[in-house]
Amino acid sequence: MAFTFFFRDLTPLSLAVKHLVESAMGRSRIRVWDAGCAMGQEPYTLAILLAEGMGAFAYRNLEIFATDYDRPLLKTLEEGVYPGEELQRIPRELFEKYFEPFGENGHFRVAERVRARVQTRHHDLLSLVPVRDGFSLVVCKNVLLHFQYGERVEVIRMFHKALESGGFLVMEHTQKLPPEAARLFEQVVPDAQLFRKIEA
Repeated sequence: MAFTFFFRDLTPLSLAVKHLVESAMGRSRIRVWDAGCAMGQEPYTLAILLAEGMGAFAYRNLEIFATDYDRPLLKTLEEGVYPGEELQRIPRELFEKYFEPFGENGHFRVAERVRARVQTRHHDLLSLVPVRDGFSLVVCKNVLLHFQYGERVEVIRMFHKALESGGFLVMEHTQKLPPEAARLFEQVVPDAQLFRKIEA
């Protein structure tokens, strides 16, 4: 479940950021939850995309909660240090803008202003207790496929409760909403697993 890389599955993430920025203009606080964040490549990708899409003032009001059940993976996320060979998919201009050399072994660290927007939490999705509420966006990819069908339904219902009215959910492109949870969301675009919360 830990396999991922920076800027993976960029289409749904970019679409989610676009819709989030448009819907959150003028808000004093914007909260994002990346559930099952592994070593941090995905939440940091989100943080970089949002830095590019938001003004500097609004970006300071952004909180990204990055959670995972595996504590050792969270340690890598907290440090924000990655081998250079793992960063080669990042567009050159973004790499130069948001990463800095770290040590003498070819590693790079995510820029502090990006790391400052990401909070790590140990969290078990199957507890069915959200890390908090009031999220504008929840991203959960590469996790639900490891759960039993009934567990997936209950976790998606939990996400619905954790989202603010009109909030967005991004799922893995191979994962469809179970019928039991489909009435809770509307698909935003036909070619990506991006959904908007519907009030039950």
